[in-house]
Amino acid sequence: MANGLRAARRARGWSQEKLIYEMRRFAERRLLDIASPPSLKVYISEWENGRRVITDRYAAVLRPLFGITDAELRGRSEEPPAPAGGYEELLGRIDSASSLSASMVEPFLDQTELLRTMDRQMGAAGLIDQMNGHLAAMEEALTFTVLPSARRPVAAALAGASTLAAWQALDAGAVERAWQHYELAKKAAQDAESPLYLAHAMGEQAYVLADAGRPQLAIELVREAQRVQVEQQSPRLRAWLAAAEAELCAAAGADRATEARAALDRAEALLPDDGEARDPDMLSIFLNAGHLGRWRGNVLVKLGDERAMAELYASLNEADPTFVRASAGVHCDLTHAHLARGDLDQARSHLQQARLAANRTGSVRYRQRVELLTERL
Repeated sequence: MANGLRAARRARGWSQEKLIYEMRRFAERRLLDIASPPSLKVYISEWENGRRVITDRYAAVLRPLFGITDAELRGRSEEPPAPAGGYEELLGRIDSASSLSASMVEPFLDQTELLRTMDRQMGAAGLIDQMNGHLAAMEEALTFTVLPSARRPVAAALAGASTLAAWQALDAGAVERAWQHYELAKKAAQDAESPLYLAHAMGEQAYVLADAGRPQLAIELVREAQRVQVEQQSPRLRAWLAAAEAELCAAAGADRATEARAALDRAEALLPDDGEARDPDMLSIFLNAGHLGRWRGNVLVKLGDERAMAELYASLNEADPTFVRASAGVHCDLTHAHLARGDLDQARSHLQQARLAANRTGSVRYRQRVELLTERL
């Protein structure tokens, strides 16, 4: 229990005083009655040292603040569900799933889309309870749906939602949870017989490896993803995977620069020139010329290419304003580019914009990058 809250607070870079401030602000916005700052200071100290149990009342405040699960907050393992009690209950759940699974697929997809929209505009931290409940409902439906023809659409919906939940967890710094969600997404994709969702989950999972300090393994995984029934992959998915390979190669160091440029060229060649941002069968991916331009700028700045600046400013000017978290990445890249040229005033300006976007969305991943750039100024 102690380690969970302390780890979450330190991952966010908050002091206990900052946590008190954020708890009070959260409570005021939602008209919740919580303890005074002096009392909260005592509570936090006792929670972190295991001398006081975090009640459900305060857990409901802390979970969305940090974007963590109840188990992560309390520092314990997820509890397995209680087993069903006998054939009668089992058959009842099977019958219920059979009658609901087909009609629930569209609502499941709609809920995932709503959570995806909220995530890119406001960040994932406040969505943890909704996301967990959403995944649990789909897993329940899939577990008790018997026939493959009925399971496939539910599994495909679960695969898409699980990759979203995994990316949210990675953004919140919950690496183990991210990995588990990607494993769930891959299993669901296999159940759905969908090479698209399987390849996408593998491609995103490579970022966990890269963030963990295993760049070579990350590159190998994203390349394996590109070989998953390639004839069934859509051009936009193939372009997305190639761009991911380019980014991972660029991040791996100068000795992979040639591979990064080749992958980036391949992504540009594969991207359909249809003006669309998403495939109807692959709603998990946003990729058009504008998104790829932002990605190209990110790769070029990692490679120290002077063309990065023009790409990044073009993508910033043309960016969809609803992609708030993505803007943090563009401003980080522009900070990096201006630092390389010695433009310290411009670097500070973009770093401040990156910090604001990272704080607005609660992105631990981008906040860590902001702190690394701050040390260079």
